[in-house]
Amino acid sequence: MQKFFINGGKRLYGKIKVDCAKNAILPIMAGAILVNGEVILENVPPYSDVLNMIEILKNLGISVLWQENNLIINARSIINSIVPSLLASTLRSSVFCLGPLLARMKSAKVAYPGGCDIGLRPIDMHISSLRLLGAKIVEKNGYIYANGENMQGSDIILDFPSVGATENIIMAGVLTEGITRIFNPAKEPEIEDLQNFLNSAGAKIEGAGTNMITIEGVKKLCSTKYKTIPDRITAGSYLLAVAMCGGEVEIDNFIAHHNHALLSKLAQSACQLDIEGDKIKVKAKGRLESIGEIETAVYPGFPTDLQPQMMALASISKGYSLFVENLFESRFHHVPELIKMNADIRFKSKVCVVSGREKLYGAEVNAHDLRGGMALVMAGLVAEGYTTISGINFIDRGYYHLEENLAMLGADIKRMEEVD
Repeated sequence: MQKFFINGGKRLYGKIKVDCAKNAILPIMAGAILVNGEVILENVPPYSDVLNMIEILKNLGISVLWQENNLIINARSIINSIVPSLLASTLRSSVFCLGPLLARMKSAKVAYPGGCDIGLRPIDMHISSLRLLGAKIVEKNGYIYANGENMQGSDIILDFPSVGATENIIMAGVLTEGITRIFNPAKEPEIEDLQNFLNSAGAKIEGAGTNMITIEGVKKLCSTKYKTIPDRITAGSYLLAVAMCGGEVEIDNFIAHHNHALLSKLAQSACQLDIEGDKIKVKAKGRLESIGEIETAVYPGFPTDLQPQMMALASISKGYSLFVENLFESRFHHVPELIKMNADIRFKSKVCVVSGREKLYGAEVNAHDLRGGMALVMAGLVAEGYTTISGINFIDRGYYHLEENLAMLGADIKRMEEVD
């Protein structure tokens, strides 16, 4: 096991480039199951989640290899449709394989997914939606057994705009005869990216980002080369880190409208933001003003994946801030850890009230999930003294070479082996 060792109090200066989006690349990798040919995905960082998805694809008999920074996937050789428990337990996104396996192989046996402990995240909508397409599904012994021999296009109305369910339905519908329409789909940029990837391989999908997505089934998908969108959550995390620590940083490969909810909040905090094309420059000096109220919501609302990082900023901002977490019932694991660092946070159920402190102090803390872990890194960067963060395997799931990128900006952060 490894940990981060941070000597806080350094301002951040320089330039940094955002990698491709973890939450876009994982469903696209699952979507490669549908392609009877070679898929080249450009500039893919080896996030630990990506490495886990590679193992899942290889277990299906799919060829996966790296060529410099490109990931090359060839599903011509797919031989089975089983995602075993040992592999699924490492990755929430393993459930994305269910839809494409049903569409391509007409059957699937997929273990219940794992991932960060941030809430129940039920897959009921995935299963009920696939049943509406005609799939026969049985759940037993920790597995989902599905048969897609009689699948047909259908209208599906989602009770909640679930990102995962939307993506699974899209992939299931691509090779299914007839027209599938999804009403009340998720509208995240990653949904549109999945649509664009599949269309580049010959799919017929339209409407991603709107209130209805239409998928016209095709016979097969062919080889393609694709580059995914930049990671809006990583970009937002770096923005918030600079706002916390102070300094001046230019962030490249940034799509402003993907982070509108965050930018509107930061604009209220006396943080200077200058956007030009696909670059944003953030300047911060001294304590920022309170950010007021943050209530997480589905896109285009404020993302739950930036709630912990925003709370870290609020812990040293002037005045009070209120956080309401509407999406995941266990998304406050970072709160007791921030309190160890002198943060003044009161929380109950899905609500947190944060009173900004003049200072945070270094402490030994533990990351319990990906985004909460990033919040602790940010707190350590600004804290007085030394901070050690254990559990950084969670952070590696979605941030590649984080310590190197932050050190390049002037932070004093090192990765070290934990000693028993």
